[in-house]
Order: sequence, then structure tokens, then C-alpha cells
Amino acid sequence: MVACIGGGQLGRMLGLAGLPLGVCFRFLDPSAEACARDVGELLVAEYDDPRALGRLADGADVVTFEFENVPVEAAARVGAVPGRAALEQGQDRLREKELFRSLAIPTARFGSVEETGLPALVKSRRLGYDGKGQRRVDVADALGEGELAEELVAFDRELSIVGVRARSGETRFWPVGENLHRDGILRVTRAPAPGAPQSDAEAICTKIMDALDYVGVLAVELFEVGGRLLANEFAPRVHNTAHWTIDGAATSQFENHLRAILGLPLGPTELRAPSAMVNLIGSVPALEAMLELPGARVHLYGKAPRQGRKVGHLTLIDPAEDTVQRAVALADAR
Repeated sequence: MVACIGGGQLGRMLGLAGLPLGVCFRFLDPSAEACARDVGELLVAEYDDPRALGRLADGADVVTFEFENVPVEAAARVGAVPGRAALEQGQDRLREKELFRSLAIPTARFGSVEETGLPALVKSRRLGYDGKGQRRVDVADALGEGELAEELVAFDRELSIVGVRARSGETRFWPVGENLHRDGILRVTRAPAPGAPQSDAEAICTKIMDALDYVGVLAVELFEVGGRLLANEFAPRVHNTAHWTIDGAATSQFENHLRAILGLPLGPTELRAPSAMVNLIGSVPALEAMLELPGARVHLYGKAPRQGRKVGHLTLIDPAEDTVQRAVALADAR
């Protein structure tokens, strides 16, 4: 059995990947409406509740987590995989950037506004996601407590590399994806990204995983600037930019995460077909309209619609560009 801290859509998709392998699941989440309840036992309690953590881990082969902002001490208490080091680095933007610097991984300038130059992005060091906890500054501005300034990068495009590392240290990687964000939220990922520097991206991901003695799936978000890659941030978990792997790769990120943490052989990560993933934000379009799109695969999370909330995604297999645009228009319709 796999126990998981967090019962959102990533936990749900881990469950969907594991059930065909005969793996059963138990989730811990503060919400009784957590959508992973459909694929396993749901314990409703705070993430750091000692009694609930004990129940979560009882009889489990391994404990993992589906998002990086779980309390570090709670995850450590139950020996969650990936380990403590990945969580501590991934939760703090300053520590994350310092890790990149220590590994000679290029990044945008960071520190104070004086160090980054203007304009700059000021971000909260903790708990930022989907564009939350950050603001642009165009004049000198003192940082508040728990804030970090980063250079505003004029990038050519946003890319991501997602890899998996086994307990043995074996690593595999999916093709680099190209990502389009709007209002800080991922809208579209295309894989493979045309002409992407795959080997350079894999080298960056490998350095991070090796430094953390990592086990499981890890994603690195990147800026491409004139053919050069800058690391923006990493996520010690399965990641939105690789949802396309469920339908478009030989083994999905979710199955390979489970294989890695359970000590099973890793599956191949080769592309089955070029794919595009379109997030459904806030509401779900008519099912018939989505299924009419050529090559469409629909993934709904069982979550109540709410502004800014990810409620599902579409994967388009070997799509024409007009099909991608039709999918985006559907997702944007209200």
C-alpha cells in the first residue's frame, strides 16, 4: 500500500496509475471533499496531526506526498519519499536558488533588488504557486520579511524537464515540454518542445536529483534565453507540465513515481506521439464538445468548479495547431 500526504488531483492520478498494478492507497487531507477519495481511503485531518500521521503510515509500504508545501516535520515523521532534503530546498525559494548556485546551474540573478536590477519580481520565499505571492517592481523597493527578489528575465520560452530517479540511482527523462502560462497559471504544455536542448535540461535535472539523493519524479521549470537554459524552480513531486505523459508517453510520470518509491523497475519514458496538454481552469466545458476534438483524452478531477482552480485537463494526441487552439478556446469559455 502507498500512503500519500495530500488528496488532491495529483494524489488522485497517482491512485489511477497504481490501481492497475494492484497498489492500494490511503490519503491524508484536511478536506473531506479531497478528490483522491475516489481512488483510496481518505483520512480527514490536518497534515501535522500526529495521530492521523500514525494511521496514514500504518501498514504502508511507503509514504509519499503530492505537493511540496507539506510540513517538513510531518513528512519526516513518517519517512516520506522523496526525503526531507528535497522538501526543505523546494519549499524555500532562496534555498532553492542557493542549491542551483552550488551546483553551477545557471539562474536569473536573485537576492535584493539592488542585486537583481530593475524591473524585478519580488516573491514570497514560501507558499507561492500558480503566480501567487509575487509582484513586479519597477522602482527600488525594500523587501518585506520572507521575500526574495529575482531578475525579470526576457526569456524566449518557458520549458520544463521531468525526470525520475530510482533507489539505485538510475534516472530516466521524458521529452522537454514547452509551457504557456497566463496569470501565473499553466495553460498549455506541448511535448516535445521543438528544438529543445534535451541533454542540457537532463544534465540540470540530474545534478539536482543526485545532490538530494532523490527517489521519485522531479520537475524543473526552465527559461530558455538565446539557446541557454536558466533554472527557475524545481518541484519534488509529479508535476502539471507532465500530465501529458498519461496518454503520450510509454510510462506516465505517475506510474514511474510509484515504481521508483516502491523499488520497482522504472518504465520507459519514450514519446508515444507528440502531445499537447490544456488545463481546465475554473469550470469544465461540455463533455461532448471536448470529445469532438481529434485525438482528445479527457481527465476530470471530480472537483467543484471555482475561479482559478484546476478542475481537469485535456490531452491532445498528435494534434494540429488549430485543434490546440480550439481546445484552449473551449477551456477559456465561460
